Order: sequence, then structure tokens, then C-alpha cells
Amino acid sequence: MKIRKAVIPAAGIGSRLLPLTKATPKEMLPVGDKPVIEHTVRELVSSGITDITIVVSGGKSLIQDHFRPNPALVAQLRADGKSAFADAVQEVGELSAAGHITYLDQHGPYGNGTPVLNAARHLGDEPMLVLWPDDVFVAEVPRAQQLITAYESTGCPVLALLPMEPGESQRYGVPVVREDLDDGLLRISGLMEKPKPEDAPSAFAAIGGYVVTPGIIEELQRQTDNWYTHQNGEVYLTDAINSYAANHAVYGQVIQGRWYDTGNPADYLVAQFASALAHPEYGPLLRQLVD
Repeated sequence: MKIRKAVIPAAGIGSRLLPLTKATPKEMLPVGDKPVIEHTVRELVSSGITDITIVVSGGKSLIQDHFRPNPALVAQLRADGKSAFADAVQEVGELSAAGHITYLDQHGPYGNGTPVLNAARHLGDEPMLVLWPDDVFVAEVPRAQQLITAYESTGCPVLALLPMEPGESQRYGVPVVREDLDDGLLRISGLMEKPKPEDAPSAFAAIGGYVVTPGIIEELQRQTDNWYTHQNGEVYLTDAINSYAANHAVYGQVIQGRWYDTGNPADYLVAQFASALAHPEYGPLLRQLVD
């Protein structure tokens, strides 16, 4: 089945970036000349996704405001002779229409599996992409398209992977690789969460990006039902994938490109600096400062 739909979980409070995120959603922090969530939306639209659900919580109205078309502002900018700015504002509104962005309030237990389950109830019995809103990928072929291609060749859930240094294993979920199918496609049988380097089952890290199938959603529902029975722990997407992988085929796709995580201060600064260096106008100015 063709992948047409995607979910962006955007209900987190951005605690690792406080106080910067006290009033501004972390998804709206700029990377280059765009808020970070816009990079994710553009990636999805350029990969052929036509239905995007952004799962939000209170205090996230700036996200809706950013993507909402604003013809009055466009008209004012054109009247003032600021055509380039008018085009930029209009294009963001058109991006929202191209992705058919809808918003959904998050409800349920804590954990990143909850927004996926919330959205799945509205998206029907189809596979869907899940991308986090604080990741930026720079790649010739968008990460989302690479995941879609992997799904089209397997018909199974797919995780985005990247090579990692052994000493980084305690930061990530590390896949247990059963088979290397070439072109970066790996059959996996589960994930080991943040293992010690000597215990890491492979040299790959699972990073933000998934093709989720109805079977994964069923597992998320079981975990959520269990949470309501026992009222402890959290509902994680990776736990559902791990449980599903015990009896079903799951794949990982090693992504070609550069990943920037903006979820903590140091990585956010790296993403900002890399984006500025790549800019044709700002890059030379920054290099002068470094020299």
C-alpha cells in the first residue's frame, strides 16, 4: 500500500532547551531561516506525503499560526514593494495546503507512542511515516523518501538507522541485525536500548524516522491498554516495534545524508552553525569570524 500519510509528534515541552522553550515551542526554534518543524514538513511534502497530522499540546498555537495562510500579510507586503518577503510568506501557506496539515491534541499516557496512537485512530488502516519535529536531515534524497523506498521493497515496518561510533551506543537504541540485504537495508529482530559499547549488538543507531504499519499500531494499543490497567511506566514507540519484531519482519534503512538533532543546546548550536555555514550569504561571514 502506498504511503500517503505522516505523523509529527509535537506535544513535548522541550525541557532540555529551557528556558529557551518556556514560551516558544521547541518546534518553532529557527534552524537557518526556517523553524525546525518546517524542515520536517518540507521533507514530507517533497517525498509525496499528502496528509500530515501534527499532534500538539497546550501552548503550541505558534505552529498553527506559522503554517496558516495569511493573504492579508501577503497583500500588505506586495503593496509595500516587498515581493520577496510576500512570496516567502505565501509559499509557507501553500506548503500547508500541499501537505493537508491537520492538528490533533494529544491525549493519553506519557511517552512518544501516545501521539502515534492518537493519530492512527484518525488515519485509517494504512502504513504511515513518523518523523520527530526536532530533527533536520540534509540529503540528496530526503530521509522520508529513503524510508518509503525501503517500505515499498519490503512491505514491512522500517526504522531509520545511521552508523555510529562504538562509544556512542549508550545514547541510542541499537538494532539487532539478522541480515544485510545490501544498499543499506537490514533485517532486524529488535532493538537494545542504550547498551554499553561492549554489549552493542551492531554498529548502527536508530534515529528519528519510522514507517509504522497497522501491526505496530495494534501493539501500541496493547501497551496503552496495559498502562491503563497498571498505571506505571511510559508508552514508547520503540517498545511496540521491539515487541512486534519478536514475531514479524522489521527492517532498518541506513540513511544517506547528514543528521542534525536540535533537541539539546549543544546539538542545536551545531545545527544552527552548519546551516549558516551552508548559506551562500551568511557562510562567508561566519568563516571570517572563525579565521
